[in-house]
Order: sequence, then C-alpha cells, then structure tokens
Amino acid sequence: MTDNMNLTRAQFDEVMVPNYAPAAVIPVRGEGSRVWDQQGTEYVDFAGGIAVNCLGHCHPALVAALKEQGEKLWHLSNTMTNEPALALATKLVESTFAERIYFANSGAEANEAALKLARRYAIDNFGEHKVEVIAFDKAFHGRTFFTVSVGGQAAYSDGFGPKPAGITHLPFNDIAALEAAVSDNTCAIMLEPLQGEGGIINGDPEFLRAVRRLADKHNALVIFDEVQSGMGRTGELFAYMGTEIVPDILTSAKALGGGFPIAAMLTTTKIASHLKVGTHGSTYGGNPLACAIGNAVMDVVNTSEVLDGVKRREQLFRDGLAGINEKYHVFSEVRGKGLLLGAVLNEQYAGRSRDFLNAAVAEGLLVLMAGANVVRFTPSLVIPEADISEGLARFERAVAKVTA
Repeated sequence: MTDNMNLTRAQFDEVMVPNYAPAAVIPVRGEGSRVWDQQGTEYVDFAGGIAVNCLGHCHPALVAALKEQGEKLWHLSNTMTNEPALALATKLVESTFAERIYFANSGAEANEAALKLARRYAIDNFGEHKVEVIAFDKAFHGRTFFTVSVGGQAAYSDGFGPKPAGITHLPFNDIAALEAAVSDNTCAIMLEPLQGEGGIINGDPEFLRAVRRLADKHNALVIFDEVQSGMGRTGELFAYMGTEIVPDILTSAKALGGGFPIAAMLTTTKIASHLKVGTHGSTYGGNPLACAIGNAVMDVVNTSEVLDGVKRREQLFRDGLAGINEKYHVFSEVRGKGLLLGAVLNEQYAGRSRDFLNAAVAEGLLVLMAGANVVRFTPSLVIPEADISEGLARFERAVAKVTA
C-alpha cells in the first residue's frame, strides 16, 4: 500500500497523463476559506476550486448530508428514481423558470445534453435542416468533443480530427454579427451570460435582448451555460435572474454540489418532451449521494442571507483591489459580477497573469487566471470578511513582488 507521507508532486509526472501542470503545493486539508498543504502551510482560498466550493471547504451542512446519505444509499441506476433526486429537482423547478430537470455529473455533460436536446427539438418540429448552433468566441462549454467544438477557443478543440458540423462562432456582444448570422437553420444560440474562462466578460444587456429577440424570430432556443455563473455566484441564484431575458435551457454544475460532482440541465415541459425514453442518459446522473449534497447546497445558497452577502463581499473585493491598484498600477479594470471577478492586467503587465498567480501562492493565497491577462477570483460565497481582508493583504504583497 502506498504511504501517503511519501506522495510528492514528482509522482504526478510518473503516474498521471500530462494534460495538467499542477502546482508544487499539494493541499491535504481545508476548512472554510483556508487550506493547508503537506507541510502544514496555510493558504487563503480565493480560487474556490474554480467556482465550485461555493460554501468553502467542509461546510457542516454538506458534511452532514454526505455522512447521512452515505449510510443510506449511494447509487441505484436510472431504472429507478430516488428521493434526493426528486427533492433537488423540485427545488430547482420551484426556484427557476424551469419545469423539467435532467441530472448529469459535470458541466460538459449538462451542456452536451442541452445541445442534443436543442437539436432534437428543432429537427422534430422544423425538419432536418435546422441544426445550426450559434456560439461565441472565447466561450467555454466543456471538453467533450461536441461541447469543446461549440466553445469558442480553437486551441482546445484543434488536433482531434474532424469536428462536429453545424457550429458558427461569433464575437461576443456583437449584435450586428448576430443579426447577420441567425437564420431559420439556427436551432440554438448558446452563451454564458457572464463569460468565465474567456476573461470574465459580462453579456451586455442590449446584446442579451438581441439574443432573445432573434431566437424567437427564427424559432431557435436560447441556451444559457451557467456552470460557472450560477448557484449564487453573481448574487442571484442564477445570473439570468439579473438580466432582462429568460433562457429556454440552462445548465448548472460546479457549485451545484459544492465540491461533489453533479450537474443539471433545466428546461421547460414543452422542450423536455423531445427527450423521450432512451434518447439520452447517464449512469451516475441523479445518483442519491450527489443529489443529497446538492439539496444541502440549495438549502444554504438559495437564501437572501447568502445571496445578499455575495453582493457585500463583491464590494469588499472591488474596494480592496482598487486600493492595491492605486499603489501599484497593474490593472486596467475589474470585470465581472458578484464573486466571479477578473482583474484585467494593463498593457505594462499584459500576458503575465501566471506570474501574479505564482507570487500569490508564495504569499499563501490561491487565485486563478482567466487567460494570460486576467487574474480571476472565485472564492466561497460565504467567505468570512476577515479572510477577504487577509487574502487581499497577501495579494498586495504578491503584487508588490511582481512589480518590483
């Protein structure tokens, strides 16, 4: 048996496929918004597992749900339903525009289901020609071959042979390009209302209205990928609630399980009816263990206390980053909403987001990148204000070192 005391970063290079380049640090324990590595060094966590750990590490409500369900029932298969799945689906229906829920394990799977549903709905109703998916540059929708092809970053989809056909990419927030592209062949317009991996870019209100208007005009569906922006991240349960439009299909994952893998596709009864028995499925999707934890997440996050708290915390981050920038002049702007924020590096520091990330780790702080020019912050939605202050102090020291 492998001795945990002897597990090192070097072993990653011996036993893992090299598609990741993890940091030298190996965290072993977390509590709230702090984590500790093998040497006992403490870090403030502003990364949140890439917007996944919405209630921090080892939140008591999630630990309790895991323990309780872990002693009851883990998995059945979809030849039977289960109580946690029914409870979570009911909560999602009661809290959103949706009337029907499909569960999966990851954002990519939820998006794959959304795209297949949109195609099936269009073909059933309007004919075989109506299969075009319109998506946007810099978008990210997952790593399955369909979702990575719909995502607007060719670097992730090139090199694997012929891509799925019928996908058109447009500049994000460009209404004229959208008007020119949408046609009666379009089955869906897919977008993140707030682009995450692409650099923390908000969808302009006028652009979002145009998406809805043009989709309606051409009998196309609007798919909102809220894998990163959803579950309280923007201060609303889902980001669409802070816009003037409602999608036809919405996908959720990441924070839905607070760290446990689960995803969901939300839609209406009319659209859902086109995924008849046998048309799509997932072995683990909707398993009782994941859904029990998802229920606990919903019960905590979907409260005014947490959602209003996100907006207060956003202001603390914005004020703190503004103070740092007054001294060191590294950012051109801070983009995003709620606790999905991106500090955009100015021309002098363009392309150096990894330098800031590495400097932060050396100061005991975990942050993220959203491309080479953006330092991204996606902390716990309930991060204590003292941890925000301490983390920003550590970030300031990191910025000072990079600029020196």
